[in-house]
Amino acid sequence: MCRIGILFLDREFEHDVYELIKAFYPEAEIHTSYSEDDEEYDICFRIGREDDSYLIRYKSKEHNGTASAAVIEGHSRENNTDALISCKTTLRKQNKDVLKYSLYQVLHKLTGRTLPWGNLTGIRPAKLAMGMIESGMKNTEAAKVMRDSYLVSPQKAALAITIANREREILKNIDYENGYSLYVGIPFCPSICLYCSFSSYPLKQWQKKVDDYLDALCKEIREVSAMMRGRKLDTIYIGGGTPTTLEPDQLRRLLTALGEAFTYEGLEEFTIEAGRPDSITREKLEAIQEFPVSRISVNPQTMNQQTLDIIGRRHTVEQTREAFLLARELGYNNINMDLIVGLPGEDISMVKNTLGQIRSLDPDSLTVHSLAVKRAARLNMFKDQYQEMTFENNQEIMDMTMRAAYEMEMGPYYLYRQKNMKGNFENVGYAKVDKAGIYNILIMEEKQPIIALGAGGSSKLVFDHGQRIERVENVKDVTNYITRIDEMIERKRTGITAWL
Repeated sequence: MCRIGILFLDREFEHDVYELIKAFYPEAEIHTSYSEDDEEYDICFRIGREDDSYLIRYKSKEHNGTASAAVIEGHSRENNTDALISCKTTLRKQNKDVLKYSLYQVLHKLTGRTLPWGNLTGIRPAKLAMGMIESGMKNTEAAKVMRDSYLVSPQKAALAITIANREREILKNIDYENGYSLYVGIPFCPSICLYCSFSSYPLKQWQKKVDDYLDALCKEIREVSAMMRGRKLDTIYIGGGTPTTLEPDQLRRLLTALGEAFTYEGLEEFTIEAGRPDSITREKLEAIQEFPVSRISVNPQTMNQQTLDIIGRRHTVEQTREAFLLARELGYNNINMDLIVGLPGEDISMVKNTLGQIRSLDPDSLTVHSLAVKRAARLNMFKDQYQEMTFENNQEIMDMTMRAAYEMEMGPYYLYRQKNMKGNFENVGYAKVDKAGIYNILIMEEKQPIIALGAGGSSKLVFDHGQRIERVENVKDVTNYITRIDEMIERKRTGITAWL
């Protein structure tokens, strides 16, 4: 395994530097330090600011050199008026961009590689594209900036521009200033998948806590609805975990509490992740139909049984088909399906099989995720057990998923990226006309506040005309959430009062 050392002479843009190096060397063991050490590395980087330049010194067996990027100077740091703060933010971004541009050139020289998304290490390329278009740029001008300034491939730049334009059309009736969206988390699952890093708990072990959890959640629902009075609720998204681990009467209890507190009038969208096929029953789908839910997800991740067994899904391919067809039989007309590309042991033929089976079901939208293994996932925590498995993703596979979506009359409508994605690719949502997930766009584009309820909920309070975002976090642990629910409510009250 390649060992890389990064010496930061100062800590400016430390995270961005690390993430870009990691993107070029995804399997490397990377060590960071802030002072000289005696460790031996295959590649060494020294990065810092000297006078009016950022200097990048690098050394490996084959290469040895220095690259520089000129610092962009700005106004004095005195008198922090709003205008000056905005200027400083712009200057910081410009300096980050020039440093990453120079570092990318060094990494390209060292590896001979390019990355599909160039030097972008953030997770929202479409937000970058949308910002340029909203500023008055033509599509061609925005695409050129992405190619030239951020070194994004022509194909990915075109994808980002296409999605940004579709997002603008979908969101044209959303009131950013006075509106908000609601996320409700149900943190229980039939079993915990190998790659999962969400706040999820196996239902079998937590069955006796579910009603207590709903007690706390309903209290948070009532209190937060009062805090948000006077604002328009645009979308509701119930996710997890797996919301359909709740029994029919528990689903009714939750949905009744939401309707009584917030009212369902005027919603643009109401989504419930039915999620795991082994949690879906006729009775649960019928309970959901008693409320104005407009969109559900039935998520297989893969239609290959051997992969389902490896990743711990503990349901069958046939259960996925049965759950989907049952929802159709009951009249659900906006069903999403989630797939993951790059799962352990899956090659292109297995992905092709999945796409073929999905095509036969004909969902209304399809979200294609590139596997991203986070630190909290069992796949990463116990990686020695899985080190002989292959994790295959490449542009050919991503192109194949796009063609399959087009053949199902779907176009791309939202896009995001995550850390440690296999192949440095992306997650793309595809949807038929009028079937796009509005909440998915709002959470990525950060246009309005997203108030998150439940264990692990992370509220995004967007204010100052979308220029500032503050987060309010709920604790992740279910027991702590239940016992500390009053504290969670006060956290929100403090944040909403201060920033909204």
